[in-house]
Amino acid sequence: MSSFWQKLKTTLEMIKFEHTVFALPFAFLGAVLAANGLPSWPQILWITVAMIGARSAAMSFNRIADRKIDGENPRTANRELPSGKLSVEFAWAFMIASCILFFIAAFMLNRLTLYLSPVALLSVLGYSYAKRFTSFAHLLLGWALAISPTGAWIAVRGAIDSEIPLLLSLLVMMWTAGFDVLYACQDYEYDKKKGLRSIPARFGIKGALRIARLFHLQAFIVLILLYFVTGLGWLALLGVLATGVLMVYQHTLVRPDDLSKMNAAFFTANALVSVILFLTFGGAVFLAKI
Repeated sequence: MSSFWQKLKTTLEMIKFEHTVFALPFAFLGAVLAANGLPSWPQILWITVAMIGARSAAMSFNRIADRKIDGENPRTANRELPSGKLSVEFAWAFMIASCILFFIAAFMLNRLTLYLSPVALLSVLGYSYAKRFTSFAHLLLGWALAISPTGAWIAVRGAIDSEIPLLLSLLVMMWTAGFDVLYACQDYEYDKKKGLRSIPARFGIKGALRIARLFHLQAFIVLILLYFVTGLGWLALLGVLATGVLMVYQHTLVRPDDLSKMNAAFFTANALVSVILFLTFGGAVFLAKI
């Protein structure tokens, strides 16, 4: 039994399960905005299952695709596949099971969700090879995460009948691309040496930090548009302001000559952004009903 729990713990470490906090609040926000309140409990359940399935499949496939690269990179050499903590065969089996779980959840939601589920899955899996072909792979990662709020909207309404989910998805896309550029700065030397494509490898760390700021500025502009389109009042405005402060704070933590605070910038600030927007915009939906 202890070996089972140890393998489960190692599997969750492989897929970085704790990073679900980045995307899941946006999916829930998309669902709350679509329902103009609380979605049904079955919808909440199956949206959660779909998110867990899609993300687990994506991370497993990413680890499989990158296992040789990870093994050669000192920062990632101790990851579960290159270090031998988990076998490649197990990772494949876990990925396939996660895909099946995702499709079951899509089937349980509605017809359009099921029809679009292969597009969503191919998007989140395809990112794993993007850095072999384009320096702007960060935007493709942004697209993969951006699917979640519009997907949740479709799960609730069965249609894209408003600009709201599209604005929310665009916000997630640019926000994700910005913080992924920051994170990729840690692998600048390795990516250059191995010919891997990324914005830091192409434009240097100084240029990459400027581009990350531009992406986050674009995300903030979209957030302001989302606020005006939803018209959700003072609580949502508080979320806009708090998000702006966090984005600025994130960029004060990293400099071209000092990336030592990258973990604080990446994990703390980004986890707070998604949670704050869910609580403020989502809370504003319920407040408007009082």
